Amino acid sequence: MKAFVTGASGFIGSNLVHELVTQGHQVKALLRPGSDERGLAGVKFTRVTGDVFDSKLLEREMGGCQWCFHVAASYHLWLRDYKPMYAVNVEGTRNVLEAAGKAGCQRIVYTSTVGCVGLPKMVDGRLVPSTELDVISPEHLSNHYKCSKWQAECVATKLARDGLPIVIVNPTAPIGPRDVKPTPTGQVIVDFLNRKLPAYLDTGLNWVHVRDVAAGHILAAEKGELGERYILGNEEGNWTMGETLAALEKITGVPAPKWEIPYWVALAAAHVNQCTSYFTGKPPKAPLAGVRMAKYKMWFSPARAIRVLKLPQTPPKQALADAVEWFRANGYVKK
Repeated sequence: MKAFVTGASGFIGSNLVHELVTQGHQVKALLRPGSDERGLAGVKFTRVTGDVFDSKLLEREMGGCQWCFHVAASYHLWLRDYKPMYAVNVEGTRNVLEAAGKAGCQRIVYTSTVGCVGLPKMVDGRLVPSTELDVISPEHLSNHYKCSKWQAECVATKLARDGLPIVIVNPTAPIGPRDVKPTPTGQVIVDFLNRKLPAYLDTGLNWVHVRDVAAGHILAAEKGELGERYILGNEEGNWTMGETLAALEKITGVPAPKWEIPYWVALAAAHVNQCTSYFTGKPPKAPLAGVRMAKYKMWFSPARAIRVLKLPQTPPKQALADAVEWFRANGYVKK
């Protein structure tokens, strides 16, 4: 197949390009001028220079492509002005999906986030991981990133109802190689390796190997039901942060932090940190949006993706180990 990929220089996008080429597909990758392309090293693809706002470019370059993967997104937990993020995530999504429809793509896979899925609920004293059927409540759209991605997913859902061949995927917390930036979850591992985590705020995440997420995108194009969404996660990946740090200690030999920060302390510190950022212009070390999200355990069930798409399930410990190996090999760890 010929595939068009937006966001190809990002963490998920670069791994998707590698996976597509490994499986024998041809790839066109949309890259903005000056993009950091380290994650694309060693892979053969056709470069398209531009952005998600150039509808004519998108439609022209998508011509002849059977698949379109819209992975590009603006991901920030703090900005002085959030309008550009909404423009990229909402209007950019509309442009890409509509262009793919006009170009005749047979399958369009839109990359959303589990931040658009309802949070887990307590049932008989047990926290039950959320599924694709759980609708997020307005009060849990607690930051501009989640709001913009929710609006974008609504755009994708409406266009699917209108007849575009769209499948939605909602990755959980991917980890693994090629996390160039790194992502907030990858930064946790980097900080751990550099012993910059004296304490932690206990939360819950569903860890998934980024390679499985990349494979899940392709499987969604091959097998996904149009208009449906699939959580790309790991059925054994619902861990607390304490469990995650303990696993990292076993993998690396680096002692895990023992002190758990109370939520109210982290929240107060984040308020102060964010106020300072408005004066300095520098992003806060612990954004208020991130602390608020950490109040809840983001645990999800990928059962539907496993059943329908045959989503691979690399053990979370292996995903952590692969991330550690990549960060160490690429100079992120100070000696």
